[in-house]
Amino acid sequence: MKIVFMGTPDFAVPVLDALAIRHDVKAVFTQPDKPNGRKMKLVPSPVKKAAIRHGLDVYQPQSLRKGEDAEKALATLRSIAPDCIVVAAYGQILPKEILDLPQYGCINVHASLLPKYRGAAPIQYSILNGEKETGVTIMQMAEGLDTGDMLLKGAFPIGENETAQELHDRLAVLGADLILQALDSAAQGTLTPEPQDDALSCYASMIRKEMSALDFNRPAIELHRVICALTGFTSLDGKRLKVHRSAVCPGTGNAEPGTIVDPENFTVQCGDGTLLTFTEVQLEGSKRMSTTDFLRGKTLTKGQKLGT
Repeated sequence: MKIVFMGTPDFAVPVLDALAIRHDVKAVFTQPDKPNGRKMKLVPSPVKKAAIRHGLDVYQPQSLRKGEDAEKALATLRSIAPDCIVVAAYGQILPKEILDLPQYGCINVHASLLPKYRGAAPIQYSILNGEKETGVTIMQMAEGLDTGDMLLKGAFPIGENETAQELHDRLAVLGADLILQALDSAAQGTLTPEPQDDALSCYASMIRKEMSALDFNRPAIELHRVICALTGFTSLDGKRLKVHRSAVCPGTGNAEPGTIVDPENFTVQCGDGTLLTFTEVQLEGSKRMSTTDFLRGKTLTKGQKLGT
């Protein structure tokens, strides 16, 4: 099948890799290079790097909806006349002229079990909200935000201590497998589109920095989910402390929330009497390390307080 692929971050790379092996990828659209670092050097997206590795033509319009870039992009797509446009975390809204262009339309790889978690951050919100499972939905794109008909789904359980990055990587692999299945079924005419029930939908909005702050008045399970989904932060001895991994402890305590109750294991009192152990941390000015290694060079005391 003649494909145009649109994607930008790491999540989209396994999808592009799979398409490049099985299909005729005529072009790749990705976001423009972004300045990064102190010297603000322009850095290509992960998808651009993958496209170059596969020897594919790359296009990076600033917008697909307005201006000269949009006109050029539409002309390019019309000249290619793809059978299908596959989209995975592209980062731009496609206008109706593009949605209607291919024979099989535009098909999106979305990292949630729609209609749950439409929007920008479905992986993080599935962890934050304590979902037991998640997955990937292959969907026919429409003009609304992740509102199109569902074509194919795959699901698996979320691990008790699984981080968003770990979940991201598993979902990316699943998405690559499912898009190949969906395209095969589309070519055979065996896809059965299923409309989404809007009443069951929820929106996963952009992640905000303040969502990572650890409020120890909250129960340990909620803070554990923040750490798994976003990486939590607090302060220790006036320095910022990032918490990359944690574990909810059995039992309860009665200290003031935010108090270290077990300095040998870095266990902290949380709300509702619950306890949370930090297992991987990074103190400001230091590297990320296991708590075991951290405590070799840092002495904590029982009753010591943490704060945001």
